[in-house]
Amino acid sequence: MMSLETISTISPATNEPVVTRTGVSSEELKQIPVAAQAAFRSFSQSTTLEQRQKIVERALDNLEKKQDELAREITDQMGRPIAYTGVEVATAIKRSRYLVRISASVLGEQGIVPGEEEKGFRRYIKRSPVGVALIIFPWNYPYLTLVNSLIPAILAGSAVILKPSPQTPTIVEQFASAFAAAGLPENVLQFFHSGSFTSIEALVRSPLVNHICFTGSEAGGLAVQKAASDRIVNVGLELGGKDPAYVRDDVDLTWAAEEVVDGAIFNSGQSCCAIERVYVHEKVYDGFIAEVKKVLSNYRVGEPSDPKTQIGPVVSTRAKEAILAHIEDAVQKGAKNETPANETFENFPPNGNYVKPTLLTGANHDMAVMKDETFGPIIPVMKVSGDDEAVRLMNDSDFGLTASVWSKDIAAAEKLVERVEAGTVFVNRSDYPSPDLAWTGWKNSGRGVTLSRFGFEQFVKLKSHHIKDYPK
Repeated sequence: MMSLETISTISPATNEPVVTRTGVSSEELKQIPVAAQAAFRSFSQSTTLEQRQKIVERALDNLEKKQDELAREITDQMGRPIAYTGVEVATAIKRSRYLVRISASVLGEQGIVPGEEEKGFRRYIKRSPVGVALIIFPWNYPYLTLVNSLIPAILAGSAVILKPSPQTPTIVEQFASAFAAAGLPENVLQFFHSGSFTSIEALVRSPLVNHICFTGSEAGGLAVQKAASDRIVNVGLELGGKDPAYVRDDVDLTWAAEEVVDGAIFNSGQSCCAIERVYVHEKVYDGFIAEVKKVLSNYRVGEPSDPKTQIGPVVSTRAKEAILAHIEDAVQKGAKNETPANETFENFPPNGNYVKPTLLTGANHDMAVMKDETFGPIIPVMKVSGDDEAVRLMNDSDFGLTASVWSKDIAAAEKLVERVEAGTVFVNRSDYPSPDLAWTGWKNSGRGVTLSRFGFEQFVKLKSHHIKDYPK
């Protein structure tokens, strides 16, 4: 008899195990979609949207009561400072409640689309739940990325199978407990732990799985898409970014520097929509660099359990090595490391995967740090001559998740972002997926939509009704 896989979560702060789980067996894996299909057929037919809304609301209440515990788990498992992890939980709950509020307009009677009027006929389009959804979600914002798909799926009447990152395994357990206590029928929400792609591939290929959602790296998304290629099945992909910011010459530099630095290095830069490259108008370039140095000189790197810490470790030694390789490549190709002196940048806690927030000036598109996703607390800055060059460079990327323009002239900035190739464009803001707007990636940043009313569409199938009166 084969022994089951042991999965250890390694703390980014200490590189010691903090959580251990047992991987799913092959027999258990075969039964999960079978149970999910049976649960789906019962759940979708025996509950109304209003009943599902109430279940979700009760589950959110249950999670909200445990906010402090959930925040500590995130800090322990993926290293984000405790000062911020509670905010993720609160934001995920707020986002979910918004999706509940708008669900009737999409899934209820209001969401029925009538056909043209014709005497003796009624024609209309309704939405039916997609069936069983496999949701594979990452470690960097586990609550926020999960609710984007889980909440619409449950509200639509689908069943869900969750696959968490081995880095944050307890999140699925917390959700399963919260929904069970809220009255969600058995097997409508299931999960499994695994440290390999083999188990994911088995479910992706299962005819009992009707929809797949993947949030993670471009490479991971391509692997999931390839595994699904022999089936007629929809695959929603939320992938990486190389999100640009452009600072025009009319901004308040002190304000812009604060905002851009936060957008680049919050969560140690481990966000798909973090600012990963900065273009600054030549007229204000030197002044902007000076202000960024002032901002960085006051940042605090430290133990994530310390409430005063702003920047914790990156997730793994492998991630740290990849980030440092981007810095080294940029410097070798002519960039200058102008990171200011900061005691906390030089005296890290022992054993953790700490990378100091790093300012690279003189960056250009020959450097990996301006082309490939870094996923670390690095701010590479490039001087540009004006709007046209900035837009050209912003669009010179295989990714297209978000982009931001920073300017006092709102009208001019709005015209600029119309030219930028990205699913979400910001003016004077960054790194914020708004729940009332579609979250969608262009180019290699993904396919499909979450959030907003459009975020429900991947969890439903359209059914056209064509009804003719019986002849008299």
